[in-house]
Amino acid sequence: MTIKPIDLDDFDDDAPRPVKPGSLSARALAQGEPAYLKGLNAEQRAAVETTDGPLLVLAGAGTGKTRVLTTRLAHILATGKAWPGQILAVTFTNKAAREMKDRIGALIGGVVEGMTWLGTFHAIGVKILRNHAELAGLRSGFSILDTDDQIRLLKQLLEAHDIDEKRWPARQLASLIDGWKNRGLTPEKIPAGEAHGFANGLGGKLYAEYQQRLKVVNAADFGDLLLEVLRIFQEHPDVLKEYQRRFKYMLVDKYQDTNVAQYLWLRLLAQGHRNICCVGDDDQSIYGWRGAEVDNILRFEKDFPGAKVIRLERNYRSTPDILGAASGLIAKNESRLGKTLRTDREESEPVTVRSHWDGDEEARTIGDDIESFQRKGDRLNDMAILVRASFQMRSFEDRFITLGVPYRVVGGPRFYERAEIRDALAYLKIIASPDNDLAFERIINTPKRGIGDTSVKRMHGHARSQGISLYRAAEALSLTDELPNKTRAALRALMDSFSRWRQSMDGLPHTELAEIVLDESGYTAMWQNDKSPEAEGRLENLKELVRSMGEFENLLGFLEHISLVMDVEQSPDDDKVNIMTLHAAKGLEFGTVFLPGWEEGLFPHQRALDEKGRAGLEEERRLAYVGITRAKRRAFISFAQNRRVHNLWQSALPSRFIDELPESHVEVAPMSTSYGGYGLGSYGKSRFEEQSFTNT
Repeated sequence: MTIKPIDLDDFDDDAPRPVKPGSLSARALAQGEPAYLKGLNAEQRAAVETTDGPLLVLAGAGTGKTRVLTTRLAHILATGKAWPGQILAVTFTNKAAREMKDRIGALIGGVVEGMTWLGTFHAIGVKILRNHAELAGLRSGFSILDTDDQIRLLKQLLEAHDIDEKRWPARQLASLIDGWKNRGLTPEKIPAGEAHGFANGLGGKLYAEYQQRLKVVNAADFGDLLLEVLRIFQEHPDVLKEYQRRFKYMLVDKYQDTNVAQYLWLRLLAQGHRNICCVGDDDQSIYGWRGAEVDNILRFEKDFPGAKVIRLERNYRSTPDILGAASGLIAKNESRLGKTLRTDREESEPVTVRSHWDGDEEARTIGDDIESFQRKGDRLNDMAILVRASFQMRSFEDRFITLGVPYRVVGGPRFYERAEIRDALAYLKIIASPDNDLAFERIINTPKRGIGDTSVKRMHGHARSQGISLYRAAEALSLTDELPNKTRAALRALMDSFSRWRQSMDGLPHTELAEIVLDESGYTAMWQNDKSPEAEGRLENLKELVRSMGEFENLLGFLEHISLVMDVEQSPDDDKVNIMTLHAAKGLEFGTVFLPGWEEGLFPHQRALDEKGRAGLEEERRLAYVGITRAKRRAFISFAQNRRVHNLWQSALPSRFIDELPESHVEVAPMSTSYGGYGLGSYGKSRFEEQSFTNT
């Protein structure tokens, strides 16, 4: 049966509506308990049926929160408490919004029409902003800038102020502005210290000019879709009241992931009917680096006095040992509302903790385990390796290629397909083989050195006319007057660098040569100056690339290996091991999960500790909790005692999280190593480590 959309102006919100014969409401009342309520446990049912007043549903990992959300929406519609257009339902992805709408339709027996306010924060924000564009200084047909357009506009502002873009990159300014908007800060509200943190005090002024320029070109960026709506609500009470009246019920998924701007406009809207239901898990708040504020969910009861809190603690995913280990670990966090996951399952394997000599041995052991489980009938699709940092993937990818085990990288490209790795390899390929046109064109102006597209086209023309490679053409044109002076000077400097690097091939270790190339070319500095969240990961990947070269006799041997690795075909539908970061794993589940690299500095990550102190540590611990609770049957945690950094061995200490795991749910595996236990006595702080030495 189809629910027909209705114009809100056609009825009085406060007037009772009779139940129409044959309607969903009438059918639900006639049948007693609706079918969609069957199978819910007591806590889930309470969350569905508690429709009036503020409600916080603390939904632990694997406790069926999506079912609760969709069933609650279906219940509100089926019982006639609201029409589809009176419900605001906020998700974090468009995919989640589509799935929720489909599930609701399946529950109440028909396609749901009129749920025009079900979507992401940004999708809902742009709809409101288009309705009131003039209040934000825009026209209704405004465009939405993507990241590239935003960077281009900021570069124009930097140039207008004669600011050196190499020293103060536009991407850094974009990141600052995005952070301010996530916190609901317009230019005049930025703290003085922050406003002066860019370009010798010009950060705030540039932000203000950027906003003015957006109005001139009738555009908004993604941050404005939240910030401008928030400003309209704050400055125009009549508009706010309109939407408060409109939304009789509000549902918010993943409330722990909201930023300040999202929190502020949700709180304003909820002051109308106060029927707001937020579903989330404070123990899974892991996106602080992109603006998420765990405090939003922690202060829910303070924001909405009289709010009811329902905890979903019955887990339908994992074994008792996995839940026990995860719960024991997360209990160390002070900033949490508290809940304890439980399960009715009886069969259980303890979480296994293993020590390895180095990262390569860790990869070999995990690879052997995966092959063993596969021989016993487990599917590769049901196994996952969850890493803290993307550079860790390289050793696993190489190991799987050696074993012939198919794999996929979830949420990003494979290690050797990442842009920064392809760029670095392009430099090395040109040193080994100058006539590689594709490699040379890739980096001729990366990093920016003033060699534009017009000059590159001229080089291509010269190469074709002379029957030579692009590199040889560039070499020739760098000695003539055919190119502009600045371009010719930059090209000459690049060609001289390649000549110098090539002469060093035989006299320097290829790992040292790679470091020199990345430094002297300015490529490393380019990412050091980039202040985007991805920049540090890219630098770590470059270090891992150089480290991996040490396993080969020379540069040519390494490049040959890369060619074979890159030739491995990928088909998305095949049975493959999953490799991904812990952040990308949220919301997923696997039968067997491997958690490598639990070492101090790597996990918890040193950057999180340095920048945020205890708050950073607690977010890292929540990330560990997310990792463990992805596992349904088996979880393996491992750490390496040694890591090779810049081709030098460095000792690594086990993560503090290992000692925080409850012993009753953990088993320490004997350490098997071909190195005979050399150097094991240098550790003694971890009880699990000590036990592994004893068992060896």
